[in-house]
Amino acid sequence: MPHTERIRQNVSGEMNVKEFKDFQRQGWRLVAVEWERELAGEESSAPIDPVFENPPFGTRVKDASTLETDPKETEVLLTMMELLIQDGPYSFIAEELNRRGYRTRQGSVWTPVSVFQMLPRLIEAGPSIFSTNEWQRRRNQALQRPRLPV
Repeated sequence: MPHTERIRQNVSGEMNVKEFKDFQRQGWRLVAVEWERELAGEESSAPIDPVFENPPFGTRVKDASTLETDPKETEVLLTMMELLIQDGPYSFIAEELNRRGYRTRQGSVWTPVSVFQMLPRLIEAGPSIFSTNEWQRRRNQALQRPRLPV
C-alpha cells in the first residue's frame, strides 16, 4: 500500500520559483494552494491558521462544533471488535471486513496494517460500544462460535 508524505510550507513574501522547481525535482507535486488577503473593516475573530482534523472513525461532523455517530463506520468498529474477541489474526479480520464490503474511510480495502492502526480508536470507542445492547448480543454470539484460524 503506497504511503503519501505531505508537508505544509508557510510562505512569507513572494513565491520562489527556484524553490518550487527544487521540490518538483525531489518528487514532490503541488496538491493545494491557499490564498488569503486582508479585508478593510472590523477585525475577524476567526483563528489565523485553523487546523482541520478528520473526526474520529465512527463519527462525522454534524455542524461546525458537533460530531454525531456515523452508522456505517460504527458497524465497521462493531464488526472489528467482534472479530478481535475471537482472537482472529489481523489478516483474517481484514479479509472478513473486505468480504462484507466494508472499506476504509479513504475507500480502500482493509489490510492487516489498517486493522492494526484502528486499535487505538477501538480502545477509545470501547466504553461506548460495550454499553450497547447490540454489542452484548454480538459478543455473546461471537463467543459461542469456534475460534478463528490463526
